Amino acid sequence: MVSATGNLSRLWLAAALAFCTLLAAFVPGAREIVRADAAIRFEATELPFVLRNGATKERHLPEIVPGGVAAFDYDNDGRIDLFFANGASMPSLSKQGAVDFNRLYRNTGNGFEDATYHAGLSGDGFAMGVAVGDFDNDGHQDLFVAGVYRNTFYRNLGDGRFEDITLRAGLAIPVDLKPKPWAVGAAFLDYNRDGHLDLFVVNYVVWDPATEPRCIRREMADYCHPDNYQGLANTLYRNNGDGTFTNVSAASGISAFIGKGMSVTVADYDADGFPDLFVANDKVFNFLLRNNGDGTFEEVSFEAGVAAAQHGEPVSGMGAHFADADNDGKPDLVFTALPDETFPLYRNLGGGLFEDITFRSGLAVLSRKMGGWGVGLVDFDNDGWRDLFVARSNALSPEGRLGIAVKQPNSVFRNLGGARFKDLTEAAGLLTRSPQLYRGAAFADFDGDGRMDVVVSALNAPAELWRNTSAGANRWLAILPRGARTNRDGLGVRITISAGGNRYTAERNFSVGYASSSAGPTHFGLGTAEMADSIEILWPSGARQLLENVSSNQVLTVTEPSS
Repeated sequence: MVSATGNLSRLWLAAALAFCTLLAAFVPGAREIVRADAAIRFEATELPFVLRNGATKERHLPEIVPGGVAAFDYDNDGRIDLFFANGASMPSLSKQGAVDFNRLYRNTGNGFEDATYHAGLSGDGFAMGVAVGDFDNDGHQDLFVAGVYRNTFYRNLGDGRFEDITLRAGLAIPVDLKPKPWAVGAAFLDYNRDGHLDLFVVNYVVWDPATEPRCIRREMADYCHPDNYQGLANTLYRNNGDGTFTNVSAASGISAFIGKGMSVTVADYDADGFPDLFVANDKVFNFLLRNNGDGTFEEVSFEAGVAAAQHGEPVSGMGAHFADADNDGKPDLVFTALPDETFPLYRNLGGGLFEDITFRSGLAVLSRKMGGWGVGLVDFDNDGWRDLFVARSNALSPEGRLGIAVKQPNSVFRNLGGARFKDLTEAAGLLTRSPQLYRGAAFADFDGDGRMDVVVSALNAPAELWRNTSAGANRWLAILPRGARTNRDGLGVRITISAGGNRYTAERNFSVGYASSSAGPTHFGLGTAEMADSIEILWPSGARQLLENVSSNQVLTVTEPSS
């Protein structure tokens, strides 16, 4: 979480970036693809939520890390609502009244109204991240809130209220567990394909205010480098299908891998039918946890080529997202880091291998001075290519290390075709707001106009809704799968659309970016195509569906065949 890297790696990076600028003109596919629909534009609105981190002069490490955002339709009215995880006082980890409450905002179609108290989601403790998933297949999406020493699981009762069932579900952290875990985020997935959503929890480092190291810079207390803290294993819970979970971290092999996890994203990257997990680690090598299909996982980040950036050193991994950036039908991988580390992008080559295309994509040059947290590969202009949005800031430091601003604006990078990106931060209107300490980001079409919007959180500042006002006549299609034999949310469903002579593929996954969830319909930009010639849907159960001649510009609910 600290932007400084070794001197040798800095020299290597500087030389490589200079070479990359020359190389871009000669690499096949590196030329900008010029199109008339080149504009991405956002307009910002403040939301009433303020993310509190309980900052103190002692500089406790958890103050840096919050906070996650969830976009999901909790009341099934067709409009995407919002949930924000909030911090607490330090080092007590206690919420001091309403200013520290987690918040639920209901989308009324004409704005957002606070539904926290009626829903029973104020919460306790220092919350970090949030995961969304219908764990009991009752048609109502539930919430898991990750935090420091405390995780909370809320069952959606379907009447606008939630019930804390953490203890009953078997997800409470044992009182006598040592060391006490600090969870940053989580993901729901059906790792054993039994039709019930399991839960993976991302743990960061061992932190104890009584023994926390003190780091002084320029005679001031500062946040310590993550090297000063011991890492933690992550946790995997299997859904028993009866309203309870069993901790299978040891049996699955997950607990054998000690890291400093900041985020998780899910995809069947090797196309074997079982969902895999990528964990972005902070200043230690990343994890790619390959699902063996027998209830166990193996760590294959080095074999696959995603353990570190091209210079071979681990970076400050923050948010991560599996998605198809080059439209070849395979999930690629991007994650954010801090200044001098770039935002690494890995192209999925198939066969279990990835290629680092950070330089070739343009992101090495564009992101070198940037710090990023929330991230998402999302098609904002509906041209059929996934663009990249990053919620930005550097790690906190009293003097702003290396002369790089700690507060930064958000950024959007337009995909020019073939995973070649152009920075549109200014042109998109993202400089109309003052830079902040941005953290989580969630993506959804909040106003139902067919264009994907963004909500971001910021430390000690109001959250922001960036409404997508991009011009152009491009078309879109959003798919809402409803599982029958598969989990009802359709997590793990693979959707391929053929339209206008092009093919677009997405795998349904809610854990997007940093400590956040985007749990709306799966969105596709179709360019100028007025119709999808075909929609192929592969369900985790093995069922296949083919829909033909589907009109664009609609949200299409698709139910899995029952047999």
